[in-house]
Amino acid sequence: MIIGASSGIGLSVIHRVLADEPGTEIFAVSRGERPANCREGSERLHWTRCSYEDAAMGEAVSHCQSWLSQSGGTLDRVVICNGRLHGEGLRPEKRLEDLRGESLHEVFESNAVVPALWLKHLKGLAKSHLKGQLPAAFLVLSARVGSIEDNAKGGWYAYRASKAALNMLLKSAAIEYQRLNPSLRFLAFHPGTTDTPLSKPFQRSVPEGKLFTPDFVAASLLARLESVLGEGSADAGAQTESCGASFVAWDGSGIPW
Repeated sequence: MIIGASSGIGLSVIHRVLADEPGTEIFAVSRGERPANCREGSERLHWTRCSYEDAAMGEAVSHCQSWLSQSGGTLDRVVICNGRLHGEGLRPEKRLEDLRGESLHEVFESNAVVPALWLKHLKGLAKSHLKGQLPAAFLVLSARVGSIEDNAKGGWYAYRASKAALNMLLKSAAIEYQRLNPSLRFLAFHPGTTDTPLSKPFQRSVPEGKLFTPDFVAASLLARLESVLGEGSADAGAQTESCGASFVAWDGSGIPW
């Protein structure tokens, strides 16, 4: 299940799975229409539109639940790609004086509130299609700047704080989900700087070789999921905690919460 499926990373994950996993079907969720370049493998790709409002999310998850019940399938991976860094009248803050309440609300809504509400609604799927099954994993797009311990530069107040909030929401959800299925795993994933519209205004300062294509990030993301699903633990240096959650970078290295 890919949520935020029309994003650069979301689409790349879809293309990777369709190309590399012939036996896998995908349930994709986005606010917009299915992109024209997402037609190949359409018989294995189920696309639904959803406004990111609480009730609409519940309807989308119910749709997925019905689809799984009818097909007899199980869900093994959920990837939540929602996030926001900038926009019209919205830029990362360099100083406290730059903070605006409206911007804080907008960034928290996209980066923390929306993923948390998805986790709320997806709990029903954990009860019906994950409980007692083989390990399954949930992944959210976090960011290294969301690490409280790793913050040495300050700035970027709303983005840092919203990703830190996302990490806390994920860890709390992991504890509750594991009461249903202790084999569930949860990843807060730092993709690195990816060549998507989210990073466009800031790419000039990225060191050579550190601006990744969405396809590279998709491959890394799927590799991290394969690691936790295959062995029940994260990559070396990023051991899954007792709550089933880990905070990892694109290369599998662990990041302090």
